[in-house]
Amino acid sequence: MPMRRVIKVGTSLLRGREGRSTEQVIDDLAASLCGLWQRGEPVVLVTSGAVGLGCHALGRSDRPSELEALQAAAAVGQGRLMTLYDQAFARRGRCVAQVLLTRGDLASRRRYQNACRTLEQLLAWGVTPVINENDTLATDELRFGDNDTLSALVAEAVSADELVLLTDIDSLYSGDPRSDANARPIAVVEGPAQLEALSGAARGGGRWGTGGMTTKLAAARIATASGIQMRLADGREPAVLEALLAGESCGTLFRASSQPLSSRKGWLAHALLPKGSIRVDAGAEQALLGRGASLLAAGVRSVEGAFERREPVRVLSLDGRELARGLAALSSAEVHQRIGQRGLVVHRDHLVLTARPAEAS
Repeated sequence: MPMRRVIKVGTSLLRGREGRSTEQVIDDLAASLCGLWQRGEPVVLVTSGAVGLGCHALGRSDRPSELEALQAAAAVGQGRLMTLYDQAFARRGRCVAQVLLTRGDLASRRRYQNACRTLEQLLAWGVTPVINENDTLATDELRFGDNDTLSALVAEAVSADELVLLTDIDSLYSGDPRSDANARPIAVVEGPAQLEALSGAARGGGRWGTGGMTTKLAAARIATASGIQMRLADGREPAVLEALLAGESCGTLFRASSQPLSSRKGWLAHALLPKGSIRVDAGAEQALLGRGASLLAAGVRSVEGAFERREPVRVLSLDGRELARGLAALSSAEVHQRIGQRGLVVHRDHLVLTARPAEAS
């Protein structure tokens, strides 16, 4: 079976640099991706850059901070961005398709499935989907927040074998190499325990944690949990991507889980936007993590937030650790009324565990 990839390129690369313009960056990228198609390997591209190109067209040297200004800049820049991709692929006899998504598109099961079918049809036609967040329309609550997360969710949606994040560093490091002399490159991240430790270090603060590495590790958690290996590589030089696509060891490899989530479970765990939380006692926690049981009202201790039936919720331990996510069988008001009593709160078929096995107690 040919390998199916999702490749994400960020704003830092698309800005270009001295001697290599945005147009040249996109042209080099198109050359590599068209080479994949020639080898029979389908590819999806997730791209940033609309706001930056919009600001450039408007003569702005700064990135707007207000939501409305960001949306307007994206509206100006998105057409320019797609024109560059369209021209670069057309020179090589390939077609591209613009796909703009918000978080709400993937949080709705119906819209998620529609997006999956559309992407599958484009790939079947040999068309490269060029995906970006719909910055012009997305409000704060419907934003992915970063295209790293979007690319991981897209990789899930198209059942990719590999997600490649192209960035402006050569690999993942044990710390911020710009400020930590002891930081060392990490060639392979073996599993969720190592990934969680690295994520904890990134969240701990410092320039490494406040930059883009936190979102890349979050993308790795989503992708690897769904059985998709992820590579983090330097996208500043076309030769690096060419070497990676040829099978050479470049950057950092995040190994896929040996027990991946199903498509639906992956959607439950990663694409949904929880409307509230349900805190459970130790007995319910053990039943969920140890036996894969449904969540019953007898084990519920409190309800946080407001949600209706069939809306997504988080299931928390008494000390606030997230144990699972799922679709509520009852509204928040109904759950509150039945705390400690009989009744189904979240059925096991609509529940996915998000705590690691080691966290079960």
